[in-house]
Amino acid sequence: MDIEEILIRIGMATGAGLLLGLDRELRGISAGIRTHALVAMSSALITVSALLLYQELREQHGTSIDPLRVVQGLAQAIGFVAAGAIFVSKTDVHNLTSAANIWLAAAIGIAAGAGQEELVAIGVGFGVVIVTFVRVLERYIPGSDKIDRD
Repeated sequence: MDIEEILIRIGMATGAGLLLGLDRELRGISAGIRTHALVAMSSALITVSALLLYQELREQHGTSIDPLRVVQGLAQAIGFVAAGAIFVSKTDVHNLTSAANIWLAAAIGIAAGAGQEELVAIGVGFGVVIVTFVRVLERYIPGSDKIDRD
């Protein structure tokens, strides 16, 4: 993997994170553009690092490591970050969508770091539809009280 490929992968993740955080930012929610961009970019960095380490160890020492362990550890770590965004006030739960969006930013970062451009595009596309257009549709569901709460 050359520097151009690394820049494309990290840039793709950062751009996707910026896009995913835009809805949160426009709505004044603390986990906004910068948070999502940093989560996606750092996920991509960790994934690229794992792939480069795998390649280096295999070429130089004939040793193989499992890059999926990095993804597993990253998924576990981002779960703590997302859980920290959620809070309960009396009988209401807040920031569940923000936590899920942060989780998506991490997944997009992992896919970008792995060079899976089509998967990134699909994930970002569905994510943007969910956080923007579905929110508008929720207003028309009878009995729904999800109007701009998270």
